[in-house]
Amino acid sequence: MTKILVTGAAGFIGYHLCTRLLGRGDEVVGLDNLNDYYDVALKQDRLGQLEGAEGFRFLKCGLEDRHAMERLFSEERFAVVVHLAAQAGVRYSLANPRAYSDSNLVGFLNVLEGCRHTRVNHLVYASSSSVYGANTRTPFSVHHNVDHPVSLYAATKKANELMAHSYASLYGLATTGLRLFTVYGPWGRPDMAYFSFTKAILEGRPIDVFNHGRMQRDFTYIDDIVEGMVRVADRPALPDPAWSGEAPDPGSSFAPYRIYNIGNHRPVELSQFIETLEQCLGRKAVKNLLPMQAGDVPVTCADVDDLRAAVGFAPDTPLEEGIGRFVAWYRGYYGA
Repeated sequence: MTKILVTGAAGFIGYHLCTRLLGRGDEVVGLDNLNDYYDVALKQDRLGQLEGAEGFRFLKCGLEDRHAMERLFSEERFAVVVHLAAQAGVRYSLANPRAYSDSNLVGFLNVLEGCRHTRVNHLVYASSSSVYGANTRTPFSVHHNVDHPVSLYAATKKANELMAHSYASLYGLATTGLRLFTVYGPWGRPDMAYFSFTKAILEGRPIDVFNHGRMQRDFTYIDDIVEGMVRVADRPALPDPAWSGEAPDPGSSFAPYRIYNIGNHRPVELSQFIETLEQCLGRKAVKNLLPMQAGDVPVTCADVDDLRAAVGFAPDTPLEEGIGRFVAWYRGYYGA
C-alpha cells in the first residue's frame, strides 16, 4: 500500500485515477475545492462513487490556502502526489485570468513546497498539450521548444513545468509532468465540446463548430490517460546522464525531471468526431459553423515515443469505442 495524494479528486480525471489506485490497494487522500466552474452536483456524484471505499479519505480545500496545505502535507506524509487540480479551460482564461494565477501558480507553488518539506518521493502533475501553442511542427514532441503559448491557461501550464524543474534542481524532488491531449470519456467535464455537443444534439439544439470543423485534436480516452499516469507515478523521474547544457533537451534534465505526452497519437478532424458522436447517438447534429476562436490551435498531435520507452505503454483506445462508452454513460446518468 502506498499513501498517495490526488488533488482534483472530484474532477473528471481525478475521479478515475482515484478509482484505479483504490482498486489496486493504495491509500488515497483526495483533495478538491468543489468550485462552481461547472456543475458541482456532478463533482459530488463522482465523490459519492469514491466515499466509503476502503482506503479513501476526502478533504475539501483550495490549493491557494497556504496554511491548510502546509498542515495537510505535514500531517499525512505522502509517498506520492498526483497533482491534477487546476483552473481549466482555454476560453475561460480570456474572461477570468486571475482564477488561473490563484490556482495554477500560487496553488502549484504550495504543492511544490509541501512536497519539498515532507520529502515526497515523486510529484506527478498534469500539464497540457496547450503548451505547444504556436508550434506547427507535428507530432508535438517533448523535445520541442514550447515558448510561445497562445492562452494564459497554456502559459500557466508551461510555468508549472518550469517551477517543477527548479524544485527538481534545487531540492532533488523527482517531478514528472504529463502533457494531456483532449481527454474524453464517462464522467467527463460538461465544459468540454464533446459533452456539450451530446447535450445539444439530444435536445435538438444547434452546436457551435469552430474553425468550420477543420480543427484536428488528439482525442484520448480516459482509461488510457489513467493507465499512463499510474505507470509514470510508479517510476520516479531520474536525472538524464546524457543531458547537456550545450544542447539542452526540454524533455529531460540533469535533475530528476521528466516531461511526457499522453495522447492517442492519431489526430481526428472535429467534423469526423461529430460524425462518430452522431452515429453513437443515432441523431444528426445541426451545425453552426464558426471561425476559430482566440486561444485555440488548429492541430494537436502527440509524439508518445518517450512515454512508450519509459513505461511500455501508449494510448490506443479507438474513437468509436470511447465515444460509445461515453454516450452509454451519458444516457444512463442523465436519463437521456
